[in-house]
Amino acid sequence: MKTIILKVAASFTAVILMSTNCYAADNQAQPNQVMAIGILLEPDANMIRHASDNNALLLKVYPKGFSLDATHTPHITLVQRFVRSKDLDSVYAAANKALAKTKVKAIQLVAYKYYYYVPSGPIGLAGIVAQPTPELLKLQTEIIAAVAPYTVETGDSSAFITTPDDPVIDPALIQYVATFVPKQTGEHFSPHVSTGVAPKAYLDQMLTKPFQPFTFSLTGAAVYQLGQFGTAAKKLRRLALQP
Repeated sequence: MKTIILKVAASFTAVILMSTNCYAADNQAQPNQVMAIGILLEPDANMIRHASDNNALLLKVYPKGFSLDATHTPHITLVQRFVRSKDLDSVYAAANKALAKTKVKAIQLVAYKYYYYVPSGPIGLAGIVAQPTPELLKLQTEIIAAVAPYTVETGDSSAFITTPDDPVIDPALIQYVATFVPKQTGEHFSPHVSTGVAPKAYLDQMLTKPFQPFTFSLTGAAVYQLGQFGTAAKKLRRLALQP
């Protein structure tokens, strides 16, 4: 079973890399453009399997939702911020310096429940929540401080990755990114992996179902440009982790 999961994860990663390269060619940032970014951690095959299983259930209920793929990459967000494209190299360097202080791959997390968030309207964004650890909270604090000099207050839809059939970003998401620090950090930090979208009525039922906790680890880190629902839509740079 472990071998099968690892092969699935490897195939998933290969698809992400190929698709992201194609996607990036069509979405080049303009000089001095404000961009909505997420600095995130990539979960292991065990979490990807659980997230994919939940995503499949959500798509049966709401086929208009999204699949987990190169433009909806499973991840745990450390911080979301608005920055200028001209400062991206500085952001990458600052994030790498902060990551070098922590052995991220040694962190073990326990997923313990489902959750959902409703930006606006009847559709919610679902996910699997993990218990924060002292190491993860410390890392988040250091990442926030490291990239703080390069952040700007807010942006608009052009800061995000959009599609022709969905070109306008929900204002609630823009506000969410603008206030991620401090509203989603520190004592308010709820590390989670988003798994898809569905009507609120279904998600309320989902929360009543038993959840079997499981342990997972982290395998990578990256900076992504965000899309609708705050998804990790376009990989900008893979970050370095301690062995």
